[in-house]
Amino acid sequence: MEKSNSNYLKNLNENQHKSVINIDGPCLIVAGAGSGKTKVLTTRVAHILKTKKAWGNQILCVTFTNKAAKEMQNRVGELIKKSSSGIPWLGTFHSLSAKFLRKHASAVNLNSNFTIIDQDDQTRLIKNICKAKNIDVKKISPNFIIALINTWKNKGLLPQEVVIKNKKNVFEKGILDVYKIYQQKLLDLNVCDFGDLLLHCVNIFENNKDILDIYRSNFKYILVDEYQDTNFIQSKWLNLLASKNKNICCVGDDDQSIYSWRGAEIKNFLNFDKTYKEAKIIRLEQNYRSTQNILSAASSLISNNDGRLGKKLWTSGEIGDLVNLSCYKNGRDEAINISDIIEKKLKKKFSLNNIAILVRAIFQTREFEERFLKMGIGYRIVGGTKFYERSEIKDCVAYLRLIFQKKDDLAFERIINNPKRSVGESSFKKINEYANKNRICLEDACYKLIQIDAIKPKAKQGILIFLNQINKWRQDLLKNNHNKLLEIVLDESGYSSMLKNKKDLENENRLENIKELLNAMKEFDNLEGFLEHVALATSIDQDWEGQKVNLMTMHASKGLEFDVVFLPGWEEGLFPHQKTMEERGNEGLEEERRLAYVGITRTKKKTYVSFAMNRFYQGDWSASFASRFIDELPDENIEKFNFDQNEKEDFEFNQDLDYEEGARSPGWLRLQKKLKNK
Repeated sequence: MEKSNSNYLKNLNENQHKSVINIDGPCLIVAGAGSGKTKVLTTRVAHILKTKKAWGNQILCVTFTNKAAKEMQNRVGELIKKSSSGIPWLGTFHSLSAKFLRKHASAVNLNSNFTIIDQDDQTRLIKNICKAKNIDVKKISPNFIIALINTWKNKGLLPQEVVIKNKKNVFEKGILDVYKIYQQKLLDLNVCDFGDLLLHCVNIFENNKDILDIYRSNFKYILVDEYQDTNFIQSKWLNLLASKNKNICCVGDDDQSIYSWRGAEIKNFLNFDKTYKEAKIIRLEQNYRSTQNILSAASSLISNNDGRLGKKLWTSGEIGDLVNLSCYKNGRDEAINISDIIEKKLKKKFSLNNIAILVRAIFQTREFEERFLKMGIGYRIVGGTKFYERSEIKDCVAYLRLIFQKKDDLAFERIINNPKRSVGESSFKKINEYANKNRICLEDACYKLIQIDAIKPKAKQGILIFLNQINKWRQDLLKNNHNKLLEIVLDESGYSSMLKNKKDLENENRLENIKELLNAMKEFDNLEGFLEHVALATSIDQDWEGQKVNLMTMHASKGLEFDVVFLPGWEEGLFPHQKTMEERGNEGLEEERRLAYVGITRTKKKTYVSFAMNRFYQGDWSASFASRFIDELPDENIEKFNFDQNEKEDFEFNQDLDYEEGARSPGWLRLQKKLKNK
């Protein structure tokens, strides 16, 4: 079909046009950031219908989110308008699997009216099983158990198929026992969790050829969005459904595969042409979002990855500003300078809604939040919680508030049983009622009730320990600064041990946030000043009407775009993240680089990359080294700035670094010395 024959094909570039009209046989569309992949997918569906290659219900379109599915449905509807071809099967992996499973539930010993449970229901069920098996949920979080079970399910493994390679791993063996009971319980209750939806479908397809034949014969064309984010079970699900007609078109970007921690396997994308021998690979490299300088910087950076199919982004638009590269003395100066750039230079030209600060680790937002509050710049945390509203920070502040003044009943209520001290609801209710009746604070009420022996022995013992600790810490405050005091409190209360000892996926972040809180406290002369600052920071109206700067992690930014993007904290150990490289080696490093690529390509017009010479990280100040990713940005596309005056500076960032040995070139050492002496 000629490009000019149909109106819906007119606004496609050459490679988009190829992607749309080559509908027969397997096809992988390598769609760079901002290259119009959604437009290609929807137009391809319209083309199949317009050319009468299939009826609507013979097309299967798979997305990762309901929002994406809805958008695709609306766009396809606009293109085909009043066509009588019918509506394609369009939805997420899970929603489509639920449809299949409703029809064939009996094949996996379910009834068709099964219920799909959420994570709260999962957690309750796991807790009950752990209680019956005498597994201490204080040491192994139910969320951690659920995560491991989900990992097994994402790999397509039922309990009887899981093989624990290290026989001495009692920990995993215990969770496998829980998995067996849990899976049987789901069947007994006639319910499924999200992982079951795909797992059951794959098992039905593999064990019931007649059922598989119904679907693989019906679906003449299969289209998949964000293919780089598929995991093992999703890939298997797709391959089974495409095994007859093989008209499967997968769209995605291997350079934006950043979710391995969710189970995504980039090899699904990279090995597509091995799975489907006759596959056509079409690259969408023309970008409609960013300027050429931004695209050239991103392309040069990502070219250092080996695990990619390869492409180079370009635009017919303007060359644009060079990428701004700045070095600051420390993280605080970084936050001050970035907020000043926003206030003095950008606010007049751009809406704050179109400005984003993308960080590698969520604790980095704290210094920016502090600065924005001080300057009165509106901000929002996208996909996360504001620093002083995070539960672990509120817990720490509550301890300090109660030490500072005994009548703070709200603080008392928050921490009396945190960590657990055997003070249950009935005991606290009695304390609260006594305090209200006698118009005294909760702390005094505890002393009175203990004197008259009105508290149960176990709760009484826990309350006495707590009261003695509070009094001891009030004496400690007279001898130590408020920063040291919090360290003592966290240690002696057992709060730190609670976080360190419990197997929980979130506890590492909580500990990191507490270390950042300790850093924040150093900026205040005394406890009173710090508590006043926190009170003002949390009580101020942070839901300003109008414009707000967007603060988020780079992971949360995928799929978004902004006029201006700041990328702070590009330092070795922070970005690329040390833990990722230690756990996954070169694979981890390459995913970190893809994350950098995602960060840069969120920008339409202006990109600011920065690093600090010193940063308070992991509980201590340490000298920082520029991220290796900075070396990989091409000189012709960047402009280097002085960290003091934000003026152009002719210094050398090139490091000639042997990362295994940690050696630095003389040029790097000269830069360190020059900047430290300023």
